[in-house]
Amino acid sequence: MGAFISTFFVIAMFLSLSGLKLDREYQRGVIFRLGRSSGTRGPGMYWILPLIDQKTQVDIRTKTVNIEPQETITADSVTIKVNAVLYYRILDPSKAINKVENYQLAVYQTALTTLRNVVGQNILDDVLQNRDKINVKVQEIVDEITESWGIVIERVEMKDVEIPLAMQRAMAKEAEAIREKRARIIKAAAEQEASIKLAEASQLIMENPVALELRRLQMLTEVGAENNTTTLVMIPSDFMNLARKMSDSIVDTPKKSQE
Repeated sequence: MGAFISTFFVIAMFLSLSGLKLDREYQRGVIFRLGRSSGTRGPGMYWILPLIDQKTQVDIRTKTVNIEPQETITADSVTIKVNAVLYYRILDPSKAINKVENYQLAVYQTALTTLRNVVGQNILDDVLQNRDKINVKVQEIVDEITESWGIVIERVEMKDVEIPLAMQRAMAKEAEAIREKRARIIKAAAEQEASIKLAEASQLIMENPVALELRRLQMLTEVGAENNTTTLVMIPSDFMNLARKMSDSIVDTPKKSQE
């Protein structure tokens, strides 16, 4: 009789201890009692009914999913390869276990399909220049689908876009043509500004013809400084007469002052 009681006591103690469960801060336990969902426990230590309750542990930390490169066709019929990274977190462990068979695979496949569809709705230039808009669009669509699973999508980021070699060459030519166009526009603007200045200078020379001769002399000094050559200059008689009158007036002024 004593042996029976001892055996019963040991079995009872073993069953009691086997019912103790411990979950860390980032873990939750989904409890099933006789096959039916009985809520969520944790974190910390708690006790469940041995042989009656079953526990499924769920990690509620943010998870990272690397979406493998996949081929897709843009709206302007360009075949490209895109890959991305997805961040998600479980808000309701009970829904994540009961609503979908494998929530990790489900989230991955949903993100994979959504990324391909969203990229296919945009032209290549938008895919390259407006990645943030595509990321937000993919996040909104995937989050709407996974909401019923108790999962929230925190962020979606496109990592790389692979473009065919022929398209890369075409884009390089286009960029070169744009730079050449910009250079020509700048040069044309400079020539327009120079023509305006020349027109103003010609107007001043028409009002004072002597300025033209002074400019010619200045040009001769510049030519003589740059090239070691002999230069013949034809000076108009009007300019010489004007210079002679100016010199005579300078000479006559001291004489008048002495008288």
